[in-house]
Amino acid sequence: MQSVERALDVLEALAEHGGEAGLSEIAAKTGLPYGTIHRLLQTLLARGYVRQESDRRYALGGGLVRLGGIAESMVGVWARPYLSKLVSLSGETANLAVLEGDFIVYVAQVPSPRRLRMFAEVGRRVLPHSTAVGKVLLAGRPADEAVAVFVRTGMPRRTPNTITDTDGMLTELGRVRDRGYAMDLGEEELGVHCLAVPVHDGNRVVAAMSVSGPAERIDALDRDELAAAMRKLALDFGAELSPVAGAGL
Repeated sequence: MQSVERALDVLEALAEHGGEAGLSEIAAKTGLPYGTIHRLLQTLLARGYVRQESDRRYALGGGLVRLGGIAESMVGVWARPYLSKLVSLSGETANLAVLEGDFIVYVAQVPSPRRLRMFAEVGRRVLPHSTAVGKVLLAGRPADEAVAVFVRTGMPRRTPNTITDTDGMLTELGRVRDRGYAMDLGEEELGVHCLAVPVHDGNRVVAAMSVSGPAERIDALDRDELAAAMRKLALDFGAELSPVAGAGL
């Protein structure tokens, strides 16, 4: 059991260094002896979960991609009961999204029963600055990480309502943190509004849960009341994703 925990510590150390780190950086993060880290890395290298670069630094390996893809699909399955409750609460389409690199990816959806409803196809990738789910996910990251995403993506204008400057978006992210939810007021698509809340796994924001629909219907809802109910659902779902909860399964 101790070896498993230490191997996971090494993988998490690599992830926290952006996916790549040297032996000394891993040691500083984990507190493990160099010899122990080296032995663990040799096993992880052999299984494809870590690779060694030409400069002898270590990086997360391709073996994790397969596991990550399967885990992501399972998260979508686990989310459906919570999204169904969200549809019942709001009457609108409910979504779950995650941040992959610089993009938001929709991983689960339960559609509204109404004839006029919104769709964000599962697997769809969008930039974060123009979506409520993107704002929620970036509001949970340090400001310098959010700025780096904005610099790389260029923050293109999707509609006349899209926030396209870094200072304006940082102000918006501050509002998201203060009130506990984010809004997309026709910033990704005119006539479509969205409200999103963060999903925490006990350590960090790992996903965003949202409802979206025609602007007039979303605007008719009590935002604070809906957001409070959504945060309760997100809290319950996050507890299911918690590493501590998972350890007891």
